[in-house]
Amino acid sequence: MIKLKILIILITFLLSFNSNASFDIKARTAILQDFLSGEILYEKDADKSIYPASMTKIMTAIIAFDLIKSGDLDLNEKFIVSENAWRLSSAGYSSMFIMVGDEVSVENLLKGIIIASGNDACVALAEGIAGTEDEFAIIMTSKAKEIGMNDTNFANSSGINNPHNVSTVRDIMTMSNYLIKNFPKEYQYFSEKEFTWERTGGEPISQGNRNPLLYKNLGADGIKTGYLAVERYSLASSIYRKGRRLIAVGSGFDTKSDRSKESAKLLTWGITNHDLIEIAKSNTPILNVDIWLGKKSNVAVYVKEDVYKTIPKKRKKFLKVSVTYNGPIQAPITKDDILGKLIVTYKDEILDEYDLFAYEDVKKLNVFSRLLKSINYLIWG
Repeated sequence: MIKLKILIILITFLLSFNSNASFDIKARTAILQDFLSGEILYEKDADKSIYPASMTKIMTAIIAFDLIKSGDLDLNEKFIVSENAWRLSSAGYSSMFIMVGDEVSVENLLKGIIIASGNDACVALAEGIAGTEDEFAIIMTSKAKEIGMNDTNFANSSGINNPHNVSTVRDIMTMSNYLIKNFPKEYQYFSEKEFTWERTGGEPISQGNRNPLLYKNLGADGIKTGYLAVERYSLASSIYRKGRRLIAVGSGFDTKSDRSKESAKLLTWGITNHDLIEIAKSNTPILNVDIWLGKKSNVAVYVKEDVYKTIPKKRKKFLKVSVTYNGPIQAPITKDDILGKLIVTYKDEILDEYDLFAYEDVKKLNVFSRLLKSINYLIWG
C-alpha cells in the first residue's frame, strides 16, 4: 500500500557551459555571486588576504543599520564631531568636511560615509555609537564573524592604512550580500549619485558618489569603492536587472579605469552567460501528496526557503527537480510534518535536497470510515 513515490516536477532545462578558464579579469583577486541562488559564478584567488580600504565602510554602515533596526539608534539623532574625526577632513583623505563641535545627524553621517566616502564621517559615527573608534572596530569584527566573514579583522571604521585591517573578496561579498538582504530600504543610499552637506560656517559642499558603475547603463545600484597605495584599486559592486541581482568584488585593479571596465566586464559576463532558474518559493505549495485514511485525500507540501539555481546558458544537459516520499502517507498529519524531499539533480548527480513540509493539518477518518475505505481498497484496489 505504501511505496516510494518519485514525481518529476521540472525537467529538461537547457544548460550552457562556459568555462572560467576562458574568462579572466585584470584584478589580483575577484569573485562574482548570483544573489538569489547564492552560487559563485566566477572566482580568482577569492580567499587571498587583502586590505579592504574603503570597502570597510560597508560594515560601518551595517552596524548603524543594525542599531536603527533594533530601535537603539535614530536617523535624526545627532553626534558631536570630535577633533579626531575632524583631522580626517583636513589631511588629504576622502572627507565629508565636518568641523570640530558640529552636531551632525546619523543620516547625514551615513550619507557622508556611503556617498562621499568620508573618513571623517566614519570616525564621528563610530565614536558616537561606541565611544571610541577602537571599540567600534571590535563591534565590527564581532559582526563580521557572526555573518561568516571568517578571514576578516577590522581595525578601524574607514579602511585607512592599518596592517590589521584585513579581509578577502569572498568575505566582502558575504558582507555585501548581508547588507542587501537585511537592509533593502537602507541599501538605497548606496545608489544615490550625489550628497550635499549643508556644513557649518561655509557654503554647502556637493560630492558625487565614487562608484563609477552608477554612471553606466548597467543597472548598478551599489556598492563601494576602495583605494590604498599598497592594495591599489578595489570595488564591491552590484547590479539589478529584470528581477536578478549579481554581486561582484574585485581588488588589486591597477588603475581607476581598470576598476571600472573590469568590474563592468565581470558583471556583464555573469548576466549574459548564465540563467537564474526559480525552482520553489518559500512557504508556497509545490504540489499535493497522497494521504491514506485521512479526511482529505491529499495535502500540499512546501519548502521553507527560496530555491534558485544559476545555470550556464549553452550546456545541453538536464536539470531535474523531483519530489520523493513514501506514500500514500497515513493520517493524521500535522502542519510542518516532514513528508518528503525536494531533490535537485544535474547530470544524475544530486546538487541539493530540501525537506518538504505539510502545508496544513489533516485529521484521521473515524473508525467506521477507515474500515469502509479499507474494505473498498481490498475490493476495488
